[in-house]
Amino acid sequence: MPSSLDSTRFAAVQNNPDQINLIVVLGPTASGKTHLAVQLAGWLQGEIISADSRQVYRGMDIGSGKDLEEYGSCPYHLIDIVNPGDEYNVHRYQRDCFSVIQGLWQKNSWPVMVGGTGLYIESVINGYRFVDIPENPELDEELKDLSIEQLQQRLLTLSQHRQQPLHNSSDLQHRARLEQAIKIAEAELAGFSVPKLPTINPLLIGIRWDRPTLRKRITERLMQRLNNGMIEEVESLLQQGVTHEMLDWCGLEYRFVSLYLQNQLNFNDMKQKLNSQIHQFAKRQDTWFRRMERQGWIIHWLDAKHDITQQAQSVLTQNQLYMP
Repeated sequence: MPSSLDSTRFAAVQNNPDQINLIVVLGPTASGKTHLAVQLAGWLQGEIISADSRQVYRGMDIGSGKDLEEYGSCPYHLIDIVNPGDEYNVHRYQRDCFSVIQGLWQKNSWPVMVGGTGLYIESVINGYRFVDIPENPELDEELKDLSIEQLQQRLLTLSQHRQQPLHNSSDLQHRARLEQAIKIAEAELAGFSVPKLPTINPLLIGIRWDRPTLRKRITERLMQRLNNGMIEEVESLLQQGVTHEMLDWCGLEYRFVSLYLQNQLNFNDMKQKLNSQIHQFAKRQDTWFRRMERQGWIIHWLDAKHDITQQAQSVLTQNQLYMP
């Protein structure tokens, strides 16, 4: 596997809005995303960007699965950036992520996003607008009933009215992007100034396990966490002033261990209920990724029963992301 990306080629990628400029590694919990992302970042001389809604919090290491030892010397971002209990949401994540991505572009380093929080991933690749576009419920209702072809024609017509050609043809391929681009165009025609977001054209790579194997991996990882300090981690957070109420919305592991420490569940019940809930969570992640595919995103799924490294190399080769 080649060890580095041609910086000249990377500069060309940045200047061409229809070329890939972000690698995304996604998949359900316990699928091995971090290990693969670190490999990709090493091959491309890139850096990791976490897309996990819990790993942003300091002190929440074991329960959130940071697995920092896997990174080795690979630089990473958006991990341990806020204190437990501080508010952090998808809007802040998008802002922080765009800042990191643009910084990496400027130094000719590939951004490699990895995570299982679908909303965080979509906020970046779909360019969600949170406060810049005025709310328009009537337009929202109208757009949801239009076909992809009708949405494409509407955006092209709006672009002609604004005398602005489409700067990014990928806006025409994905429903979420189409709707977003139409809302922006309508707002600009109405006289609103809409700040521009970076043009993101991602290569999406996913890891897929058969259901029985993934269930086994989830259960084994939970047992490892319980045996390697997860309960003590939650006790430490409580001693630092994090309340049980805060822990309740910090993810399944923190919620159920909190209940155990409050004597609302015994250890075995906590373990069994938590294990079951994590399995359900993995199913919801799969549902989210399937919805992304229905919206038009191509996810290059790697079959975990076979050599993931070889499959990832093939995906990179097909997309000409490194020196031949």
